Amino acid sequence: MNINQPAPPGVPYGQPQPGYAGYQSSYGGQPGPMVPPSPYGAYNGPMPGYHQLPPPGMPRAPPSSGTPPASTTARVPSGQSAYGQFGQGDVQNGPSSTVQMQRPPVSQPFVPAPVASLVSQPAAFQPYGPPPTGAQVTTQMAGMQISGPAAPPPSGLGYGPPPTSMASASGSFQGSNLYGSYPQNLAPPTSLTQAHPGAQTPQRSTPMQASSFPPSAAGGPRPPSITGPSMSGQSFGVPPVSQSNHASSPPPQAQPPVPGPPGPPPPMHSSQPGYQLQQNGSFGPPRGPQPNYGGTYSGAPNFASQPGPPQPPPPKRLDPDSIPSPIQVIEDDRNNRGSEPFVTGARGQVPPLVTTNFLVKDQGNASPRYIRCTSYNIPCTSDMAKQAQVPLAAVIKPLARLPPEEAPPYVVDHGESGPVRCNRCKAYMCPFMQFIEGGRRFQCCFCSCVTEVPPQYFQHLDHTGKRVDFYDRPELSLGSYEFLATVDYCKNNKFPHPPAFIFMIDVSYNAVRSGLVRLLCEELKSLLDFLPREGGAEESAIRVGFVTYNKVLHFYNVKSSLAQPQMMVVSDVADMFVPLLDGFLVNVSESRTVINSLLDQIPEMFADTRETETVFAPVIQAGMEALKAAECPGKLFLFHTSLPIAEAPGKLKNRDDRKLLNTDKEKTLFQPQTGFYQSLAKECVTQGCCVDLFLFPNQYVDVATLGVVPHHTGGSIYKYTCFQVESDQERFLSDLRRDVQKDVGFDAVMRVRTSTGIRATDFFGAFYMSNTTDVELAGLDGDKTVTVEFKHDDRLSEDSGALIQCALLYTSCAGQRRLRIHNLSLNCCTQLADLYRNCETDTLINYLAKFAYRGVLSSPVKTVRDALVSQCAQILACYRKNCASPSSAGQLILPECMKLLPVYLNCVLKSDVLQPGAEVTTDDRAYVRQLVTSMDVAETNVFFYPRLLPLTKVPVESTAEPPAVRASEERLSKGDVYLLENGLNLFLWVGASVQQSVVQSLFNVPSFSQITSGLNALPVLENPLSKRVRDLIDSFRAQRSRYMKLIVVKQEDKLEMLFKHFLVEDKSLSGGASYVDFLCHMHKEIRQLLS
Repeated sequence: MNINQPAPPGVPYGQPQPGYAGYQSSYGGQPGPMVPPSPYGAYNGPMPGYHQLPPPGMPRAPPSSGTPPASTTARVPSGQSAYGQFGQGDVQNGPSSTVQMQRPPVSQPFVPAPVASLVSQPAAFQPYGPPPTGAQVTTQMAGMQISGPAAPPPSGLGYGPPPTSMASASGSFQGSNLYGSYPQNLAPPTSLTQAHPGAQTPQRSTPMQASSFPPSAAGGPRPPSITGPSMSGQSFGVPPVSQSNHASSPPPQAQPPVPGPPGPPPPMHSSQPGYQLQQNGSFGPPRGPQPNYGGTYSGAPNFASQPGPPQPPPPKRLDPDSIPSPIQVIEDDRNNRGSEPFVTGARGQVPPLVTTNFLVKDQGNASPRYIRCTSYNIPCTSDMAKQAQVPLAAVIKPLARLPPEEAPPYVVDHGESGPVRCNRCKAYMCPFMQFIEGGRRFQCCFCSCVTEVPPQYFQHLDHTGKRVDFYDRPELSLGSYEFLATVDYCKNNKFPHPPAFIFMIDVSYNAVRSGLVRLLCEELKSLLDFLPREGGAEESAIRVGFVTYNKVLHFYNVKSSLAQPQMMVVSDVADMFVPLLDGFLVNVSESRTVINSLLDQIPEMFADTRETETVFAPVIQAGMEALKAAECPGKLFLFHTSLPIAEAPGKLKNRDDRKLLNTDKEKTLFQPQTGFYQSLAKECVTQGCCVDLFLFPNQYVDVATLGVVPHHTGGSIYKYTCFQVESDQERFLSDLRRDVQKDVGFDAVMRVRTSTGIRATDFFGAFYMSNTTDVELAGLDGDKTVTVEFKHDDRLSEDSGALIQCALLYTSCAGQRRLRIHNLSLNCCTQLADLYRNCETDTLINYLAKFAYRGVLSSPVKTVRDALVSQCAQILACYRKNCASPSSAGQLILPECMKLLPVYLNCVLKSDVLQPGAEVTTDDRAYVRQLVTSMDVAETNVFFYPRLLPLTKVPVESTAEPPAVRASEERLSKGDVYLLENGLNLFLWVGASVQQSVVQSLFNVPSFSQITSGLNALPVLENPLSKRVRDLIDSFRAQRSRYMKLIVVKQEDKLEMLFKHFLVEDKSLSGGASYVDFLCHMHKEIRQLLS
């Protein structure tokens, strides 16, 4: 076949197509569906675009191009198992070639697929050798159009697993709204699975030159071998070798024959010249093709037509084991960098990955727990930065919590004179300032201005030009430290009062009926003893107040001198005021009995309420006015249940409209429906009033609008859809305890200064900005990050590097005004290779996700997705063009530190914000969009690529965490139990063939069938396995900022669809590509840019 041949009539993947934002295509000339019509369309009836599924057993004609809708799967006659001859235990879950599935015979005589004439070049096979460090992941992915007949995939083979005995196959699970009982995002439900080992006979390795490999992961023939240097242990296009997380694959020598008509025996690997041995496992059997991102399919373009005569199976597809594995990269980094402490002395050091446990020793640069950068070596010129397209950004977490082994930042008190600063740019004293003239002056490292050293700060220099008190002063020797602020740094030049917490409780019918009000009042009685306190203080300085509300507001006087609390009602919500000052905000220990009496009375007072309507904005106004009257900053804890439709300022209407999906108006769903809340948020920030919102909706509440004030004040949102005390109380109470007890900085302002040559131009996170430089936060806790993007405004020099200083001015929980300073020095480069060698993919993905999630407010989702793909293709094409050694265009070459960019980017593209499944609500998307905006790098890492751990592979005595496996259905073994977590959700998946003893040990029932699906807690049993699994769940929860509710999922149960949503390497039901297909698509995009 010839590169210059015309393409078949389908639209190639890269062009805009209807439906799947930029990637959906059509079948048989009919327009593909915009959104799958039912949550899991293809399981039930014919899908739009197909006239009829071919009957089981008949081969399918491949589509002309484009993504198959939702999840085109083969049907399994009901009652038949989808797992066949592999027996019990370690079998890969996924479409296995079972006898029952009546697939066309697989081991038919192999006719080399009619790949039209190959370009005649000798195949470049490379013997197995040590991987070169250039990490040239070479795949033979040439973007060729394949014409002429090609083999259709056998019915169902590459099309995702058959949903055996799927309860209510249409799949809308009542009550298990994705974020409902479990908040969540993530790669949409994925059910892409490759054929099981043995599902196809391996094809002989025909010598194939690189450019004969189609970019589509879908129908065309695949080259069986690899050319070019392999990426450190990762070469593409070859079957795997005994991967530890791969369920027992057959030995590499000869493949077991597949049941079916006799054909030629499978070829022996040993005799094939073209197979390259893999470091990560034996030669696995090839897998079936995987239609998804429409590359160019060959063969019959019409799904509606009758299938033709059976044709030989196509040659094998790109092997998932031969492409970069996140699990392998994480494991390698842990082994290489987990044992040594990370010492921050040197400039521009790339820290270990966020998934590695390591200790930090501060020797002049801020710990990566406070600041992580997309690159630690930045281009010297803006032209070079534009060419590479790598965003220059820092993810800053100013109040990050440190592990117990690391000391918190030292507090420096300079007395009334305050911190020493540069006269011109006002940067704070730091290790990079240069002392001159015997120590009497210092030159600013940010703006080069020379400033006199105040007499009380003077110190002599040693023979190297360092001050002799260098090691005694944290601000001269450490990257992070705090200064006590003087009165000049306070509002109105007055020291602040300690902050206050106001609990504002919705007592409408929904809140009372669900049991929420009673549960909350009961919990607050004990929780108030654990308010945050400073250092060794005996009790917290924070005062508390209480408000209940429905259509009107009730304020409570809980003054310690009263025998009983007093209630005051404000019914004029249009003009909100606080009816009492004295007795509203009180010290907990002084008013303990009155508070307890109030908390006992609230549930009884409103037990018989019939009021269903609520207000919302006036509640925030009331809290803000109370803080204003008390002249203190503080936090409002709002517990709210429904859309505020009562007549009042900030009244909302139900505007949820699924018809807007995939239209230009979709962006309005993410925007607040009124500007009222923006101005309310601004007033709150001015007052230092932070709002944390706990939502308990049973239907649409317009999170996009209600979330505006929490978002702009630096607060948090928690959402418990269809809240039920029995199943959700543990999650809610755990979140509430953590939220009330965590340290918060109030009334905060953050500014980021940079050395000459770059400047901060853009900011992402939960905050408010009234000018272009100051990030204002009514509250900031240890979980929140602010992401800052930098742009060049001048040339940088390799010698001096680049500096960043983040200064946060805030009020502590005790009412003390402080400055926290973080400094970081980066290298600068004139060679692109140095930039690519010092990037951090996890941080890059964090930035790209936030950039995209902000983009959906102003642009159609499709535009945002296309821009992401385009930018990443440019980053990788620039590397290929300028840094990689010359090689065939058919090879995909990725930089070593960015080899996971495609897999992680695909997870972002498939996330519910950018590509929702039919079951994802508008509120869920707005909720996740806000959560991700202030996540740190560790949180986005596990959020977009969940952790999946097999639980029975490791000895029970072992205390180590079991090694993770890749997030793909292929990796699941029927005989095992897996734990999956993404920071918001926690699933325990139980395979259908799991051993009886394991079932008994974990669930205390004798068989798999008796396990209750959807269980939210494991029984506490006295046996090693039960204890180990429960300990593991506890340790996962301890690592995350929100409580993850457990859901037990049985294989082939209806909840399994929800679980598969998180297997992000697979194709998703909402049209998202599998990792393999997306990698092929990225390669095609890169080649287009290079040509």
